[in-house]
Amino acid sequence: MVNVLVVEDEALIASFLMKGLRAHGYGVDWVTSGREGLERATHADVSLVILDLGLPDLDGIEVLQALRKRGATVPILVLSARGRVDERVKGLDLGADDYLAKPFAFEELLARVRANLRSRSPVPSNTRLHVGTISIDLLLRKVTVNGRPASLSDREFSLLKAFLTYPSQVLSRQELLSIAWGMHFDTRTNLVDVYVRYLRRKLGQRVIETVHGVGYRLRADLGPHHSDTGS
Repeated sequence: MVNVLVVEDEALIASFLMKGLRAHGYGVDWVTSGREGLERATHADVSLVILDLGLPDLDGIEVLQALRKRGATVPILVLSARGRVDERVKGLDLGADDYLAKPFAFEELLARVRANLRSRSPVPSNTRLHVGTISIDLLLRKVTVNGRPASLSDREFSLLKAFLTYPSQVLSRQELLSIAWGMHFDTRTNLVDVYVRYLRRKLGQRVIETVHGVGYRLRADLGPHHSDTGS
């Protein structure tokens, strides 16, 4: 089980987080002070830390700095009412992996948890990904469809790699932005939709499926006879 440590002194927010995360299959521990968080976050079973900054003893920034000075590599998602740009930049510069201002939508927080956990997943030892009729060589950055080469731009290649890394899994636009291009949760952009259209033209219209209201998924069940390229 993936275990999330919540460092939050407000009981209502902590209860909301624990209930939601547990409903999605995560193990959750809760501590209410910076000192407890600093001690608990270094345990090997902690997969990700959700860290409030306004803590009653140590400030969350102090906790963040101390963890990184100790060499802790656990992903840290700062969750704070301090939402100004300079405050977010400071948190990220000091070692936070992500920063979400309160108030927040739980679905966005959940997507950020998934994205940060994926970013720390072990890199596969092989240099090729293959799903259905599509293969990519990660070193040579070459793509083939039904054994024939396909010419992709850098952004198209990165997006396709994201899909092939998680075949048949529904990925939100925010997740795709983060996984493919390291762009964190600009919900106003239609960049993903644009590049999905480009990939469909080059790989086949039915290879990437739209899941309405959620995002997209790569279909792994299509054989060569389904690789209908669009114009």
